[in-house]
Amino acid sequence: MNLRQVRKKIKSISNVKKITKAMQLVSAVKMRKAQQFEIDGRPYRSTLERIIEKILPTVNKKLSRLMQQSQGKSDKKLVILISSNKGLSGAFLINLYRFMQQSKIDFSKTDFVTVGSKGAQLVSRIGAKVLADYSKAKFLSQVSSLFSFVLERFLKEEYYTISIIYNRYISAFRSEPVEDILLPFEWREEEEEEEKFQIFEYTIEPSVQELIEPLLKNFLEEKIRGAIISSEAVEHAQRMMAMKNATDNASDIIYDLTLLGNKLRQEKITNELLDMITAKESVEAS
Repeated sequence: MNLRQVRKKIKSISNVKKITKAMQLVSAVKMRKAQQFEIDGRPYRSTLERIIEKILPTVNKKLSRLMQQSQGKSDKKLVILISSNKGLSGAFLINLYRFMQQSKIDFSKTDFVTVGSKGAQLVSRIGAKVLADYSKAKFLSQVSSLFSFVLERFLKEEYYTISIIYNRYISAFRSEPVEDILLPFEWREEEEEEEKFQIFEYTIEPSVQELIEPLLKNFLEEKIRGAIISSEAVEHAQRMMAMKNATDNASDIIYDLTLLGNKLRQEKITNELLDMITAKESVEAS
């Protein structure tokens, strides 16, 4: 490699470094917005969940089809897979794939509804069926139509269960892929000691029969929305870290190439001086 080639490589890598640095800053801004959006939605979701958990133990499951196991003969499962439309986000997609492998999902008996073109490509590569793809428009604007689609399939008893797989946001440096069961709807019993001595009385109007169905639908739709927001926060966080690593690696390469360029330039100058001295001595000798 000559000095000209070294300088050309330094210039090209410097351009790459500028791009990765810009992408890192953009991802940092998007991550903070998604993070704040996710945090702002937690109080509503957690309050709604607590209310449902207090009411449902006294409610007969027959009041809502959403709480009943499918009576059909279908042994198929429907999974909503939330990913991204863009790459360059580190292990964001790989973590989802590893999680599905570790969960031992039977892809021959599992259909997918994907949110994010990368997830749709992943499902196609592993040989599973993509029933619907909600990747073209903004993800959050399609939550209602997505929920209506999967709910219709469940009520028709085409699938015995419906779940959602996504990357859950914990912090800017930590996330985890999880699977939450949406349908049939289940709740966990309260086991805290202090709750045993408290008596909760709810006045429900007009009646439990009229409210339980729309209440559960609202909760499940909000759960999908929260999963999408959490996934987007993870995506931007991991892309920010990936671009930071790329920027640091570019800096290291530029440093090494600069040393190599200095060495080649010094070698070139030394050779030119030797040629001059040799020529001078030849002239003097003649």
